[in-house]
Amino acid sequence: MEMEPQTEREHIISIQGHITGVKRDINNLKDDVSHLHRDVEKLGGKIDKIYWVVLTTVGAVALMALETLLEMMN
Repeated sequence: MEMEPQTEREHIISIQGHITGVKRDINNLKDDVSHLHRDVEKLGGKIDKIYWVVLTTVGAVALMALETLLEMMN
């Protein structure tokens, strides 16, 4: 069972303990979020590379199709 504070001083000490616990939890969450943010940034860089590879491939295929079309017209 949890003890109930009897005096104002005990209430204040209890509240300060809760505030300290909340601050600790907030700091832990900040650390987790910063770690997640770094991972998302790394993933974004990989997605950008894949995007450019796909874009380059599509461009090369379009140029080949255009070349074939021009050869057929001659």
